[in-house]
Amino acid sequence: MNENTTVLISGAGIAGLTLAYWLRRHGFEPTVVERAPAIRAGGYKVDIRGAALTVAERMGLMDEIRARVTGVRSGTVVNAAGRQVASMDGDTFGGRVHGDAELLRGDLHQLLYKNTDAEYLFGDSIVGLTQTDTGVEVAFESGLVRTFDLVVGSDGLHSATRALAFGPEEEFLRDLGHRIAIFGVPNHLGLDREEVTFIGPGRTALAYSTGDGADAKAMFLFRSGESDGTAVPRGREAQERALAAAYEGEGWEVPRLLDAMSAAPDFYFDAVAQVHMDRWSSGRVALLGDAAYCASPASGQGTSLAMVGAYVLAGELAAAGGDHRAGFAAYEREMQPFVERNQKLGPANLKRMVMRTAGAVRMSMAMLGLMNRMPGRERLMAKVIAPIHAAATAIALKEY
Repeated sequence: MNENTTVLISGAGIAGLTLAYWLRRHGFEPTVVERAPAIRAGGYKVDIRGAALTVAERMGLMDEIRARVTGVRSGTVVNAAGRQVASMDGDTFGGRVHGDAELLRGDLHQLLYKNTDAEYLFGDSIVGLTQTDTGVEVAFESGLVRTFDLVVGSDGLHSATRALAFGPEEEFLRDLGHRIAIFGVPNHLGLDREEVTFIGPGRTALAYSTGDGADAKAMFLFRSGESDGTAVPRGREAQERALAAAYEGEGWEVPRLLDAMSAAPDFYFDAVAQVHMDRWSSGRVALLGDAAYCASPASGQGTSLAMVGAYVLAGELAAAGGDHRAGFAAYEREMQPFVERNQKLGPANLKRMVMRTAGAVRMSMAMLGLMNRMPGRERLMAKVIAPIHAAATAIALKEY
């Protein structure tokens, strides 16, 4: 019989939903609070790799995941005039090997939600935490006050739970000196399960479609200065101005893609940043996923870290009989090497994704064009993909 059976999870993202699933499997009583009014749909595409595939298999979800994969067939790099420089199959372009699965974030959210038995508090959030010897008194934005045995913050890069239990985010966020923006655009390029990338000096833009419909996604990744970064502008209008200024005068389809941002209902803009902490628990409060150890979108491992971390956290709590001190400590021991390995991918990948100078862009385009014509290019790409796969499998999952 577990002690500390009632667990409040802040955030109904991939980490929070996966944790709720495994906590219930291990006999706990999870409650999930989510600021949004419902489980989020849509979103950009994400990858499930390596050890996270094992987690999904142990949840019995792989058939449903395979049925929802994006099926992106090809990835192409173009120059400013739109001329193709290199092209490869979608899995190679996305760094996917050994059964890695790509699907829309919203599809994964819906799948996890459908298969999870938990109490949900939608349209609310945590605004206060008071720890005692026997539990955590939680104050909600709605005015509700409840007590739980444990609280887990899985509420993302800008975690409110982390701020309440550990301190301001400035103490833990490490800006990687880049900004990212993603939003829906009309599919004027006529993409059908295709991705097209343009690389300019200090800035990259891409568009992709996961079907043959009228909609596509545009993503922009650009340098913002030194690693301490300039502050991320507040408010959507300021963010749109910053994005437009960063790509002013750029070629390819960039102006047309930017024209669509003001009408996009799903506009997202933020720093490319990581979270580094000495510990992920404080008393009866623990952190999970991006809130604890964000590796940045450049790592390609956010989803996998979320799922693996949730599996390990729930498993170690169960192995400790609900003893949070022992369970949280074991979770940190198991996950720390895996997290460190995957966080190293972010800065390394950024160097390949965003070229610093026009000269570097020209050299990169020349190398891509040459490689595209060479026999055995698959072997060359395998060497590029190898570090991602090695990091994704750098943990031996216990059978809890």
